[in-house]
Amino acid sequence: MESALNEAVAQIERAKAAGSPIVHSFFDEPTNTATYVVWDPATRKAAIVDSVLDFDAAAGRTKTASADAVIAYVRQNGLTVDWLLETHAHADHLSAAPYLQKALGGQLAIGREIIRVQNVFGKIFNAGTNFERDGSEFDRLFDDGDRFAIGDIEALALHVPGHTPADMAYVIGDAVFTGDTLFMPDYGTARADFPGGDARQLYRSIRRLMQLPDETRLFLCHDYKAAGRDQYVWETTVGAQRVGNVHVHEGVDEDDFVAMRTSRDATLSMPKLILPSVQVNMRGGHLPEPEANGTRYLKIPLDVL
Repeated sequence: MESALNEAVAQIERAKAAGSPIVHSFFDEPTNTATYVVWDPATRKAAIVDSVLDFDAAAGRTKTASADAVIAYVRQNGLTVDWLLETHAHADHLSAAPYLQKALGGQLAIGREIIRVQNVFGKIFNAGTNFERDGSEFDRLFDDGDRFAIGDIEALALHVPGHTPADMAYVIGDAVFTGDTLFMPDYGTARADFPGGDARQLYRSIRRLMQLPDETRLFLCHDYKAAGRDQYVWETTVGAQRVGNVHVHEGVDEDDFVAMRTSRDATLSMPKLILPSVQVNMRGGHLPEPEANGTRYLKIPLDVL
């Protein structure tokens, strides 16, 4: 087992003995997205993972109800936000990180490969020379194995590419925030057909996560209610994924997974908010700069995705 994963396993074991972080979730049904506030009960230091800015695409209007609920929870519990963590540049919702940062503080962080995503989508959206493609819209770019902390709780970043090149999983105490890499066991795995996505990388990233202890809590970015299930659910365990994930349980061959994922992805429509979401999220959640008339615009490129 390689060093970053060894460190993650050791950290999880220490956290089970020292005390787990508190995790509070907010589920946004219009985008099927779970946002998390994870915090240290000893110091009341916190991180916010994968926040949502409400967006009415038909009207071109943003709202902050989802983010305001997060702010209210943080203030009601007397928390100090140290980190605003993005698992990747989302294609299905706009990030509320800048709005939350203005209200609550904290460093905005994502994986270093966001630079690759910025270069690809900067060209697609013709973002111009004013758009820096160096990750500078974020306060911290994580590399695989980078360590950080939330109060007294140890945390570590694991690079899990495949869905996008920049996907990170955050191991915080004994809890892991996987982004879009995995869904609930009865729903399967993320698509890998966006620019820079790779089904083979996705398989290997999932296998990496499945080497964590079986009892490790996994907090997912989305749930879509698999057939036959009436409730939204976004928390599971490594053991449950290893045994029961319908796409990638133990015994599924890499080539078979790649064939399944590639075939399945070819049948999927693009997320309905992909065009506005990526334009905003590649900028760290900031909207494009206003044009000469003072209005901000999102572009719709034709025949490129």
